[in-house]
This record gives sequence, C-alpha cells and structure tokens, in this order.
Amino acid sequence: MINRREVLAMAGISPAILKAADRPNILWILGDDLGPQLSCYGHPLVRTPNIDRIANEGVRFNRCHTTAPVCSASRSALNVGLYQTFTGTQHHRSHREDNYQLPGNARLVSERLAEAGYFTANITDIAPGVRGTAKTDWNWKAGKGFDGKHWRERKAGQPFFGQINFQAPHKGPAFVAARRQKNLVDPAKVELPPFYPDDPRVRNEVANYFDAIHLLDAQVGATLDALKQDGLLDNTVIFMFGDNGRCLIRGKQWLYDAGTHVPLLVRYPGVLKQGIVREDAVISLDITAQTLAYAGVKIPQPFHGRTLFDSKPREHVFTARDRCDMTVDKIRAVQTRRFKYIRNLMPEKPYTQHNDYIEKEYPTLGAMKELHAAGKLNPVQSLFMAERKPDVEFYDLEKDPHEVVNLAASNSFAKERKRLSILLDRWMDDVLAI
Repeated sequence: MINRREVLAMAGISPAILKAADRPNILWILGDDLGPQLSCYGHPLVRTPNIDRIANEGVRFNRCHTTAPVCSASRSALNVGLYQTFTGTQHHRSHREDNYQLPGNARLVSERLAEAGYFTANITDIAPGVRGTAKTDWNWKAGKGFDGKHWRERKAGQPFFGQINFQAPHKGPAFVAARRQKNLVDPAKVELPPFYPDDPRVRNEVANYFDAIHLLDAQVGATLDALKQDGLLDNTVIFMFGDNGRCLIRGKQWLYDAGTHVPLLVRYPGVLKQGIVREDAVISLDITAQTLAYAGVKIPQPFHGRTLFDSKPREHVFTARDRCDMTVDKIRAVQTRRFKYIRNLMPEKPYTQHNDYIEKEYPTLGAMKELHAAGKLNPVQSLFMAERKPDVEFYDLEKDPHEVVNLAASNSFAKERKRLSILLDRWMDDVLAI
C-alpha cells in the first residue's frame, strides 16, 4: 500500500494541504442516460442548481466520454477500469446465466477498496421519496459487489465508497414522474438538432428528457443534504456523471457525441480548487483510476484508466458499440478534439434495425418513420433512415458538431482520416476490440 503522501502526489495534490487528514469518503452519483444537458454546461432550458453546486465547488470536465453508448457495457468497464471489449463484457445484458468470470486480474473497484479498508455501499434510501436504484448491470455474475446499502452501516471512523444510481433521466418511470413536477419545459422552446424533424412528438420527447433531468437534480440535492446532515459533506469526494449519453434517437446506443458524451463533475473540498473547467479529454475509466488513487490503492495492471489530475492529457478517445438488446451491430470509433472517425463493421445493418426498447420508448423514431414514408424528411433528417450505414464516417467536429456531414470521401482530410484509421486499428488490437 502506498502512503498518503504518495497518493497526493499521484493525484496532483500538495501533501501540505491534507497532511493530517484521513482518507476521504468517495461517492459516485450516476444519472442513468445523462448527457451534459445541464445549466452548468450552458444549456438554456435546463435548471440544475444542485448539480451546478458540485460544479461550482469543484472541477467540471467538458470532454468526458464513456467507453460504450449503453449502460451495461459502459458500467462493466467503469466498475473495473478496463475497456468492456478487453474483458468480454461488451454485449448489452450478456453473461447473465452462464457464470462468466472476469479474466486475469480484472476486479471490481468496490472489491479493491473493501480490501483497503473501505466500507462499500450501493446506496438506496437517501431521503423520504428519494431512492437509488442499486443498479449494477454488470455483464458477468459478480456476487453482491458491495458491503451494504448505506454509508450509515459502516463502522465508526471507517471511510466509505458509495455509488448512488438514479434512474433519471432514463426512459420509463422517471419520465412519468418528471411530468408531475412544476415549471415543465415548454416543448415549443426546445432547440432541435438538425437531424430531428420539427414535429410535436419530437419536441415533447426532448422536453420530457429535460424535465427528467430536473427530477434528477432534486434527487442530487437530497443527497447533498443527507451528506451534510451526517457531517460528511466536507470529507467526501463526489464524482457526478452519466453512465452513457442521452436516451434520445441518435444518442444512446450510437457512437455519435450524443451517445457517449457525459458530464463529469468532481468536488473535493480543500483539495480541488473551486470552479475549475477542464477542456482535456477524459474517459469514464479515468474516474475509476482517480478513485483508487484518492483511496491510496495502487493502480493495478493491466488498467486502461488514468488519474484525472496528474496524467498526461489524452489525445484520443476510443469508443465501441456492440449488441444492444436483440440488435446485433459492431461499431468502433476514435476522436480527437477536432475529428471523429467511425468504422461500421456491419454496414449492411441499418440504423433502424428492429429494437424492442427503441420502438417502444422513443416516439421520435415513430415520427421519423412516418415522415420518411411520406417523403417529408430533408436530406439530413433522412440520414438515420438509410437502408445501410456507410463503411466509414468521418466528421469535422469543430465545423459539424452534430456529425451530419460525412467527409469520409473528401480528399481534403485524407491524411488525417488515414492517421485515425491506423490509431483505431492499433487500439482494437491492444484492447481486443475487434
């Protein structure tokens, strides 16, 4: 076990600041299907004062991505610190009945922290009417994974590592509950991306998503109040983030920005400066690495995450999509600050191949199918309705943040396209992501 001074050095912290402090409590707060549609990220229609408080009192990362665009694959990577393709857990809701075990030295972060003396909890009861779901969604049978269900179960003086998994803004009960709130988002004021048709059904779904984020913010506020009530708010590192991108068409399940780009806020009173904004790229596995570092646990090997505050900035972000529910597909991507290269390894499968969950829960898809059949979608809106996907997609993210102008055939970017293709090949070999 490394000592506290070494931990602080790893995390980029001056040992003089916390020389006499105990190991901090560590809390992950996850919003299910949460993209960066928060007021602290500049969204004009979303009001998130409690989540904003975490940002204002800590560090906000503007370019955080999950390794997969769906919950079980993303969470299987996050909770271990290795890409889901490396551990064989890339297919959504896989290995539920076959007793599959993680390979080699791969283990849950909660198990490593428990061995280091932490009490680990998948927290459920937070306040009257406010509950975590205790969601794990790992693509292997891992046992209970946690010691208990609340930090209050720990021994006196024992540090805790907790996860609070909120369903909002995931589709389902949270969308229904969100509409019972006051001051709902006006669908008429929603600014739609260019790949959506301007249709009342689409506006209503997007507005409902924003309402569900308001519900999440209230739950986060109750969590902060509970920590304060128990005298823990100032000695608890809070990581606030999403498990994958937003649950809207062309978001969740896809490797476009909307599918993997999530908020990441880190609050550590007395250690991290307040109100800092970071523009360097990070991935969800870096949360895992920083958690281990703050707890004084040596980063195991192999490990794909890097600590957030002392590691060399990432030049590239790699992401992977595999089977989602019954929908078989395989897509890999790499992006820099400016460019994204997507390789569709099953281009013959259309974007709209059947998926029970999407068909049932995404009204926008139904609207787009209807309008497409009537010839009422413009060329950009029609992209998602194509009979097959392109073999390669290449986007200039600075000029085309919505990723609708495919430059894969453009000679202007041939050199950069080839460079990213080679980088993707190497990554796929390194992490068994083929």
